[in-house]
Amino acid sequence: MIYHITTAQDWESKRDEPGFIPVDYHKEGFIHCCSDTQLAGVLERYFNSKTGLVLLHLNELKLKAELKYEKSTNDEKFPHLYGPINHDAIIDVVPI
Repeated sequence: MIYHITTAQDWESKRDEPGFIPVDYHKEGFIHCCSDTQLAGVLERYFNSKTGLVLLHLNELKLKAELKYEKSTNDEKFPHLYGPINHDAIIDVVPI
């Protein structure tokens, strides 16, 4: 299981599309994800004091786009998804 954090507004506006592409995908070139052990640190570093967020629970075995674990913060490897999140890979969407 991996996770993606986005705004509820972004999720709601695109939830009926064939695949979910977050608003910053075209700027970044991939979708930022994290593991369960990385989640608390990601929330603290990048989403501290932000509201209106949702956590997408993703089954990485069902993802159709290429998933790469790449070095990022502190040389830690994070999952990056190079394409849309197909809906059948989304196990749950939980407000944060």
